[in-house]
Amino acid sequence: MPDLSQTNPTGRFAGLAKIYSKCRPGYPQSALNFILQHCDLKSGSLLVDVGSGTGISSRLFAERGLQVVGIEPNADMRASAVATPGSHEEIRPTYREGRAEATGLPTGSADAVLAAQAFHWFEPEPALREFQRILKPAGWVILVWNERDERDPFTAAYGAIVRTAPEAAAVEGPRAQAGQALLRSPLFQNATRATFANDQTIAEDGLLGRAFSASYAPREPEQAEAFAAALRDVFARYQQAGKVVIQYETSVYLGQRL
Repeated sequence: MPDLSQTNPTGRFAGLAKIYSKCRPGYPQSALNFILQHCDLKSGSLLVDVGSGTGISSRLFAERGLQVVGIEPNADMRASAVATPGSHEEIRPTYREGRAEATGLPTGSADAVLAAQAFHWFEPEPALREFQRILKPAGWVILVWNERDERDPFTAAYGAIVRTAPEAAAVEGPRAQAGQALLRSPLFQNATRATFANDQTIAEDGLLGRAFSASYAPREPEQAEAFAAALRDVFARYQQAGKVVIQYETSVYLGQRL
């Protein structure tokens, strides 16, 4: 399986912070409830969000009362996260520079370590060793991904266009298998996977933004325009009242520190 950690995972998102923050989906309440209950996370528990990006997942957990520290190596993404207000200013996440393999956080300090839409960019074994190091005894690793649910006709048509992008297969293939590293890791016990339905209702500009927020979307002008034209066409065919709905399956992988 290709190692995406060797494909400049920090630099390839340069310039995408604004569109990423605006157009990426969140995570369903059912998944958040499951995580909090299964991992026994309560108000004040410390969750470290590794690869926190623009803070989408960090804010969701902070709004549930958790103390959240986001670790993000990309300066633009981190600045966007800092600048984006949450619903409760007094429980905003804090963000710091760091990498999954070297967070810079104290040993045994975290109740949980989260990687949302990010773990496939890490070196899996060094990252899991670092997660184990910063976790308290019996703390949890939480890996989360939104993946297209192409049982839905529109989502399948949208996915067919996304797969024409350069590197799409090279990224999406490893991403779909990345959670297995936690399930197989000897550093963790009680590993499990659960899935939850999720969706994103968006207008045409949101659909284009969602597609172009991918690090593998075409950037060369002629290819980018053809990609955009195909997206506009599929939007026109499926839209209802100026909106379409992308269906996702949210996968949650959990593992408890030995």
